[in-house]
Parts: sequence; C-alpha cells; structure tokens
Amino acid sequence: MLDGEVPFFDLQASQPLAELAAAVQTVLASGRFVGGPEVESFEREFAEFTGARHCVGVSSGTSALQAALLACGVGPGDEVITSAATFVATAAAIVHTGATPVFVDIDSQTRTLCPARLADAVTPRTRAVVPVDLYGHPADADAIRRIADRFDLAVVADAAQAHGGVYRGRRVGTLADATCFSFYPSKNLGALGDAGAVTTDDPYIAERIRRMRDHGRGSSRDSCTVAGHNWRLDAIQAACLRVKLRHLQEWVTARREIAGWYGRELGGYGGLLPRPSADVEHAFHLFVVRHRERDFLRKALAVAGVATQIHYPRAVHQMEPFIRYAPREPGSLSGAEQLAKECLSLPLYPGMTPAQVRRVGQAVAEALPS
Repeated sequence: MLDGEVPFFDLQASQPLAELAAAVQTVLASGRFVGGPEVESFEREFAEFTGARHCVGVSSGTSALQAALLACGVGPGDEVITSAATFVATAAAIVHTGATPVFVDIDSQTRTLCPARLADAVTPRTRAVVPVDLYGHPADADAIRRIADRFDLAVVADAAQAHGGVYRGRRVGTLADATCFSFYPSKNLGALGDAGAVTTDDPYIAERIRRMRDHGRGSSRDSCTVAGHNWRLDAIQAACLRVKLRHLQEWVTARREIAGWYGRELGGYGGLLPRPSADVEHAFHLFVVRHRERDFLRKALAVAGVATQIHYPRAVHQMEPFIRYAPREPGSLSGAEQLAKECLSLPLYPGMTPAQVRRVGQAVAEALPS
C-alpha cells in the first residue's frame, strides 16, 4: 500500500496465524475432516458464547437460513416477511424453501426491519419473519416477537453481520426461534472459507437441522429420515473458528472503539453517521454512513486513497430475481430504497489505527467542506 492509503479491510491485521496453523495441523493429524470433535467443540463453544442452548454448524450462512426456515416448517405456499434492506442471500433462502418473500421497510434510525410495518404485512399465508441485523445493529427483537406471537409466526433471525451484538443485555443468538450466522472470512468471526451456524433454544429445531445438513441421515450412515442436503461444516473450518472465537470479544470491542473514533472525527457531519439505538451494543461489522451525494463522496475518498464499499447499491426487491416480489404500492419501501442510494461503508476492521481514522476524517472534510 502507498503511504496515506487506507484499505477497506485488512484481514491480516488481526489474524492469529500461528494459532490457526496449529489448529489446521491438528486436524490434518487426526484424519477427521468432516464432523467429529472439532465441529462438536465449536458448536458447544459458540453456543456458550451466544448463550443459546444449541448450535448446529453448517456449510454457510445461506444454508443456515434455509435450514432454519425448513426446520421451522416453512415451505411451498407460505409467505415469509423480511427486510427490503439486506444481502440477496436472505431472500434467496426464502425462495429456495418454496415460500414467497414479502418485503417490508426499515426503521430510518436502526436500518433494520420496522416492527410497525410488520403487522400490516401479515396475511393468512404468513409462516415466519426474518429480521436482519443489518451492518451489525440488532433488530428490535422484543417488538418483533410480540407481533410474531400474536400471529403465531416463527422468527428466524439473519445475524450474518452481528456476531457479538447485544440487544437489551442479551447476546445476538438468543433473540429468535433460530438465529443464523455466516462465518464468511470478512465477518466479525470469519472462517478460512465458507461456514455458518444456527443457534436455537429449541431442541426440535436443532435436531431437524442436524439431520438436514447430512443428507437427512439418522443414527447410522445408512439410515435416512428426511430428504436432506449436504450442508455440513468441515473440521478444518470448525478448528479455525474455535481459534478465532477466543478473540471475538476483543475484536468486537475494537470495532466499537474504532466506531467511536469515527464519531469524534465526523461529529460535525451529524446526518452522516449511524445512530445505534440506546438499548443495543452494535457489532459494527460495517461502519455505514449516509449522504445524498454518496457517489461524489466515494470518488473523492478514492482520490484521497481511502477505499470504500457500498452495502448495498440496490434494495433486494430491486434486484432482478426478486422484482416479481416487489409490492405494488409505490413508496412502500422508500426507506430501504433511499438507504441504497445514500449508503457508503467506510473502512473498519480490528487493527485499524487512530491515524488511519483521522486520514478518513480528513478526506471527508476535504470532500464536504462545512
């Protein structure tokens, strides 16, 4: 990197390389590459971290969503309500169960599913709701639960960006019937490839997912109780996740500290900054600002050597595979659509320095003079 450049993400800045190498070597020596003690240990340890009774490791965050929805009884003919502001995997998982995604708008402050819009979207076909902890901000779990209980809906949380987030004193992972995590390498807790997990307090949901992830097999290799999938978590990924889990709280604390530095650097641009709810501890997987001239700001930062990304330039219902599910009422998803036009993700990762944050702040000040 040239002097003064600020990368968007530096995975190497916080990698415990020696510990990871030792963990991989242990798996290689064991000869157990699928399932086995490393997977079981990670499941137990991640359940303890979140406070959930059960954790089931799977092959990705997307398979976690699909498995959790299926385990909650979602299928063809059902509707599943979710946020219009999310990554496409949320909606794709719903579609792949045979259900229909129903998009609702976001709360302007939290950028998560708006509970006030949720009740209005329920129909006799609604089976579940998938709140999304976008950017690491936990959705309003209590309000969503009250509505879900009123209409007898399952709650399957998409927490792919919220490892270490806290809502009203409870860690993300315990706030829904099932909570789905991605361990893609760039996540707060990232594997060395694809991996995911579902946490739940419901033993029935956990057992259904365990069977589905391994071709529906039961107690023996040659038994089969359901037409399942190959969604297994491999042992090398589990071993590496165990290593990184020991550092997760430290990394999430660092993310919050860096977000605080940004708050001081950019305090003069109040409308730019994210505004977490007072009752949550944001996981800050991403630090996303908003500006009506987002594209201009991004170009100016690039010229200054600051890398940025956009999460996400279109709301899900504006993406080609999901346009057919967009509501007919104009403006009903205006919050998500406006966020897509204005959002800009600034660099934030463990190992980032105060000098780098100051450099970003200087670049913003030069682009947006007061």
